[in-house]
Amino acid sequence: MSKLGIFMANGCEEIEGLTVVDIARRAGMEIDMISINATKDVVGSHGIAFAADKTKAEADFDSYDGIILPGGMPGTLNLGADEVVTHTIRDFARQGKLVAAICAAPSVLGENHLLEGKCATCHPGFEEKLLGAKFVETPVMVDGNIITSRGMGTAIDFALAIVRYFTDDATVAKIKGGLVYA
Repeated sequence: MSKLGIFMANGCEEIEGLTVVDIARRAGMEIDMISINATKDVVGSHGIAFAADKTKAEADFDSYDGIILPGGMPGTLNLGADEVVTHTIRDFARQGKLVAAICAAPSVLGENHLLEGKCATCHPGFEEKLLGAKFVETPVMVDGNIITSRGMGTAIDFALAIVRYFTDDATVAKIKGGLVYA
């Protein structure tokens, strides 16, 4: 089974991050919440505090098959300013591993030139930051090893696309049934 990492920064959009974690775990996937802070403690953009599984110093990035960036402000800015995050997403993209981002976070992919020649989507107002990409206004966009999504309202679809990337339609259908999601 695939193993994923999701970077969590102070100011992240809680629903975008935690929905991915929840749905991946429902699919039987291993996913580590990785705090970019010095501690596992993270406070989201709406003041919701939670504990990540690991700090970036504790994470074994070689063990992950994919890396995910939730959006939110100032979480996206914090992710984009973190050298471990930017090094990791560039490295994963170079290796052909999954790199996924939602809401404002696809801008971090664009700023790191990971969207060149790709179709991508993002939260309204961040389109110009998708450097080199063809913007598509769709809830979720899968283009090779890059998955992007629009925002909090598309978090379930984003998470299901990540699960589908590593599994199959039957697994996605089972999760949707358990969520009572059409």
